[in-house]
Amino acid sequence: MATEIKSKPNSHPNKINKKRKQYLPHNKPVKKGAHPLCPGVQGFFITCDGGREHKASHEAINVIDSFYEDVVEGLESQVEKLKPSVKPTNKITKFSYSDSSDEGNNENKDAEDDGQRDVDELQKKNEDEPVIGVNIVSRDKTGPQNEDDVSFNKKTQEIEEKPEDHLNQEAEAVLPPVKKLRVRTDTAESGNGSSLKVEKKSVDQLIEAELAELGNKSKRRFSKLDPGCNGVVFIQMRKRDGDPGPKDIVQHMMTSLASTRKHISRFLLRVLPIEITCYASDEEIRRAIKSLVDKYFPVETQTPRKFAVLYEARANTGIDGAKIIDAVAKSVPLPHKVDLGSPDLSIVVQIVKTVCLIGVAERYKELAKYNVRQLTSATT
Repeated sequence: MATEIKSKPNSHPNKINKKRKQYLPHNKPVKKGAHPLCPGVQGFFITCDGGREHKASHEAINVIDSFYEDVVEGLESQVEKLKPSVKPTNKITKFSYSDSSDEGNNENKDAEDDGQRDVDELQKKNEDEPVIGVNIVSRDKTGPQNEDDVSFNKKTQEIEEKPEDHLNQEAEAVLPPVKKLRVRTDTAESGNGSSLKVEKKSVDQLIEAELAELGNKSKRRFSKLDPGCNGVVFIQMRKRDGDPGPKDIVQHMMTSLASTRKHISRFLLRVLPIEITCYASDEEIRRAIKSLVDKYFPVETQTPRKFAVLYEARANTGIDGAKIIDAVAKSVPLPHKVDLGSPDLSIVVQIVKTVCLIGVAERYKELAKYNVRQLTSATT
């Protein structure tokens, strides 16, 4: 008789799967996000520990945003230092109300001379005639007066008022200008014409507007894109007019970390600036890199720079790395030379699947290859 072999049912079928998930987190498939990495963007290429991409992306946005604010504040302070300081002067300024200053000054001098002559003549007459109290009282009364008295009163009044006006004008020249409040004005077109509507926004309204802008993903300055590889994070930067570029932000980050040794992250490893993204082919790379070469490697220069090409590929085995390096190196004009030992600038070329990421880094080897963990560790 054939013996029947009965298979024992597994009392705990999920135990093995749970242990594999706990002890082998690197074998998890990468989930494709709603915003994949594509050509035509710029930002920051960041490496992190495998399986920590989600936490690393949120941490990277906070860290990059803080250093971005530091760079912006530094640029604003430099602009304020370059502005000339205006100090109030105690000089007396004379105002002329006529078309030509020379004619106005001559007329004023003639009028003053005539008035002085009339006053002298009246004083001589009063010295010759006896002093009568009625004449003194009649000048104070509002009744009719003589022509001589009227002319005398008018001219003495002008002489007394002139120094007061002069002092007022001098005080206005010395006082600094008053700052005006900034009010937002919106023009609304009507049937008859355009009318101005003045709107003053409170602090609560400004906060609500900023929160609404942050809620809209298309208006955020920093947002994450899914590169589709393990241990890699890409943070897109929507650069506006006057904003510093990714290179300036990363350079400031690395120099400050090298001097302070302050721990700023748990999951971030290398942070590389990316200014150009295109498809990973020789022709596309030659076209896209022209703007970057014109910016950092101009043809007409008195100080040629030494450069090196840093190449690395992920999830792409069909591309030839030597051709990519050769295409990037030949795109740089002749005054600049290749120096792998001590380059002034390093051209970073990162290939992730079918996308090529290109950027420029300064002092790459001196700053621990832009590795945040090594810069902040005590052994370096």
